[in-house]
Amino acid sequence: MDILIEFAKLLIPAGAVLYGMYLVVKSFVQKELNQAAIELRSQNHEIALPMRLQAYERICLFLERIAPNNLVLRLRDNAHSAREFQHVLVNHIREEYNHNLSQQIYISDQAWELVKNAKEEVIAAINQSAQGLPEQANSLDLAKRIFDGMMQKGLEPTTHALLQIKQEVRTLF
Repeated sequence: MDILIEFAKLLIPAGAVLYGMYLVVKSFVQKELNQAAIELRSQNHEIALPMRLQAYERICLFLERIAPNNLVLRLRDNAHSAREFQHVLVNHIREEYNHNLSQQIYISDQAWELVKNAKEEVIAAINQSAQGLPEQANSLDLAKRIFDGMMQKGLEPTTHALLQIKQEVRTLF
């Protein structure tokens, strides 16, 4: 029995010391892991931030390029009929959109939804403007109707999305 008591006198302090060392090592390892995670996030931020900013720039450029006033002025060709011009405008918007699809990875879901809605609204405005035009109408007639439609609405479909994108970029800083 004395041996057991002597053994317990040695074992209990040794166990306490081992448990204390375990807690110290665990705390140290956890601190190192947290520091490594912070450093990794910092490095990711240094890499991802420029890519996100570039994505926002490309989306802003996309929205500016599909804004009806810019789109019509850039693509108008007097050789086209109104129907041909309508197809040129819509196809150009879709090509621009497809070219920028990958940018949705870097922007918020809400911002991307606004971009998609702006694209659809511009296409709808072009198609509505083309409705009711006579077959012999030319690209200038369609351009006038598009501009008239935009003036009646007061706000271009891309303006709201562009403002939201700018506001989202400001939150990055």
